[in-house]
Amino acid sequence: MKWLIQYLYDIKLGKAVLWCYLIWYVVVVCFYFDPSPKLWINSIGISAVIGTGLLLSVSSGEIGKSDHWQTFRLYLMPFCVSSFSALIKGQGFIVFISPKLAETSVAVLCCVLFLSVVLGIKLTKNKSA
Repeated sequence: MKWLIQYLYDIKLGKAVLWCYLIWYVVVVCFYFDPSPKLWINSIGISAVIGTGLLLSVSSGEIGKSDHWQTFRLYLMPFCVSSFSALIKGQGFIVFISPKLAETSVAVLCCVLFLSVVLGIKLTKNKSA
């Protein structure tokens, strides 16, 4: 638990925003989950192709030097984008916003809760330091 608190204390704004992206994605998947293997297999295939391209575009060419979390994110993002777009197709979304206020509210509240926890940890640690 201590490592999690330290991670949240050290997190930069850019990574916090990425966590909010993931939170939003998970909320939408919870509301619109489709068990169709075709959807998920296609998303994995797109992730493999695009993730590899992204990895090649950011690699320094040095063998053995890799950031495993960055590599994971470079494959996760295209997977999430492709599955998200397949799940919301024909559902009336405006870009990534659900037409149903309750669903959008859940996503926003989850992100606000996460950011509040991060801010609370940062403020608490700053006072005790």
